[in-house]
Amino acid sequence: MKRLNGMDAMLLYSETPNLHTHTLKIAVIDAADYDGDYGFEAFRRTVARRLHLLEPLRYRLVDIPWRLHHPMWLQDCPVDLDYHLRRVRVPAPGGRRELDRLIGEIASTPLDRSRPLWEFHFAEGMAADRFALIGKVHHTLADGVASANLLARLMDLSGPAQDERDEPPQSCEAPSAGQLLWEAQLDHIHNMARLPGLVADAARGVARLRRRTRDRRNDPDLAKPFSAPSTFLNHVVSPVRTFATATVSLAEVKETARTLSVTFNDVVLSVAAGGLRELLLRYDGHADRPIMATVPVATDKSTERVTGNEIGGMMVSLPVHVADPLRRVELTSVASTRAKEVNDLLGPTLQGRMLEYLPPPLAPALFRAQSTRADHNRLMNVAISNVPGPRQRGHIGGAPVSEIYSVGVLSAGSAFNMTVWSYVDQLDIAVLSDDSTFTDPHEATDAMVDAFGDLRRACGLTPPRSVATAMPPATVD
Repeated sequence: MKRLNGMDAMLLYSETPNLHTHTLKIAVIDAADYDGDYGFEAFRRTVARRLHLLEPLRYRLVDIPWRLHHPMWLQDCPVDLDYHLRRVRVPAPGGRRELDRLIGEIASTPLDRSRPLWEFHFAEGMAADRFALIGKVHHTLADGVASANLLARLMDLSGPAQDERDEPPQSCEAPSAGQLLWEAQLDHIHNMARLPGLVADAARGVARLRRRTRDRRNDPDLAKPFSAPSTFLNHVVSPVRTFATATVSLAEVKETARTLSVTFNDVVLSVAAGGLRELLLRYDGHADRPIMATVPVATDKSTERVTGNEIGGMMVSLPVHVADPLRRVELTSVASTRAKEVNDLLGPTLQGRMLEYLPPPLAPALFRAQSTRADHNRLMNVAISNVPGPRQRGHIGGAPVSEIYSVGVLSAGSAFNMTVWSYVDQLDIAVLSDDSTFTDPHEATDAMVDAFGDLRRACGLTPPRSVATAMPPATVD
């Protein structure tokens, strides 16, 4: 048995009928040069023989009686692969647009909490002998770093072969109600003992932040905390998900960062600001104020961690009101530096430690009420993540993985989540939204690619080139 930590529990409690908290992990498989007939059975054999390496996929959720504590994971449970592994078909002509539409449909339904919280959909019918693994994994199971490590275990990477074996079915019996309540009582005692230290650390962090804030000059071009403006991206989120992808060259993103003497993440965020500016002008008719993005930050980057959420969050101002791409980079770099400083002053793990005390009897009802009423999130407008993926090309069932896309969840009052995943020599961009936001979700990814091109031209670099290993781009209808 293993207790959910506070962040894990929050991601479970915050799931509502219109706000699903599963994440998506998509691996596009290029079987053009595969020796033989590639298909679902090869994929199924790979998962079956790697299941012992993918421990979280064998966890089952166990609730505590009367919700007296966060739920627990029952480990080493049997997995019904006939249920969890599913064959789906991408409509003709089987390109990026059709795959993305199918992914949106898969993302629109919640996971069954009575089973291990994941599904793998194997997509057939794609053009150019491609296939896709569409992983739907509850965020409670794994954050971005843990998901990247899980995916690496599923794939064959260059180097020593992964250990494979067929395992006999496991049996797992849930403990009695009395055992669960006893464990809950012990955990509460430990939490009570840790509470004074948490309060002291929080007070010191707030004091450090207040002193730094007094010394810092206000910048009118940076968004102020808790004052995110209302935009077309901010409304009561519907249950239906839309999904869009695009790919750019990783080397070109790094070249742009070096040319401008900023970080890789500064380029990602400034490109997001440029793309969002284009969308705000199109849908709202104006982009006259900076908006606020929440950017997850890993507090445990271990390459061995495959489960749990060890993350905090930075609030970063995005200068969507600025037309000049170079000025946007400058402001984004300042905003990102300040956000990192705030995170360090408060303590990177403080948020997760505080969530340990989230009350299980009340939290789900509060999140449900918020999800149906929140049409404006004053804390943030959008969520943007940057996940470093494998630098070596992986294989699934003997066929190479050509692209990897990942995306997180939508929050109350915010219908835009963008995740960029670096993989080998490309940067794979994914945008998740709902059916009330964009006429076509590829408007969002096209806007990001356009903004990247504008930035490269502004600093005297060549326009972005297409990535040969990726699917052809999906233009807006």
